[in-house]
Amino acid sequence: AAVEEGRGVYDNIVKFITWTLPTNFGESLVVLAAVGVGAVLPIMPVQILWINMTTAVLLGLMLAFEAKEPGVMGRPPRPPREPVLSRELLWRIVIVGVLLSAGAFGFFELALHYGRSLEEARTIAVNIFVVGETFYLFNCRSLHRSMFSIGLFSNRLLLGGVAVMLACQLLFTYLPAMNRAFHSRPLPLEDWGCIGAVGLIIYLVVE
Repeated sequence: AAVEEGRGVYDNIVKFITWTLPTNFGESLVVLAAVGVGAVLPIMPVQILWINMTTAVLLGLMLAFEAKEPGVMGRPPRPPREPVLSRELLWRIVIVGVLLSAGAFGFFELALHYGRSLEEARTIAVNIFVVGETFYLFNCRSLHRSMFSIGLFSNRLLLGGVAVMLACQLLFTYLPAMNRAFHSRPLPLEDWGCIGAVGLIIYLVVE
């Protein structure tokens, strides 16, 4: 039983790492891309802090409550020198990080091109990171199975975390006090369609 629990805990740690690294990678890429082409930064340091602090607590930690993978005891023992992340997972991290940064930077520049304010464009970029991470969270619920075989409602704490995270993101976008603190601005409904499309693309690519 102890070995089984240990393997389950190890799997969930790997899931969390696989989920959180693309965000940090994507944030770094989007800043480097802006610096490289001499553009305005799409996200501010305080907005990066918002993304990292809220998503890690409300989304990432919920992966700790995922049930053990079926057949966890049927696997051979893991070699002591085996890396935590396989080559496949490393490629996944790179691909998701690139998609997040490309979506955020692309729509940020597009918003500025069409005359939107800098604050609105940055709000779009922040929401792309958060919504993209939310979609990707469902990819990370299992290392070996599709979300459809796991069942959408099998981890209700995770769904609760997603609901709270999205509520916080609406406050970030529409509450005047949050607008002042994080330099965000209210967005029209059509912007959310573009934001959601980036998240859906990430989910489908990984799935």
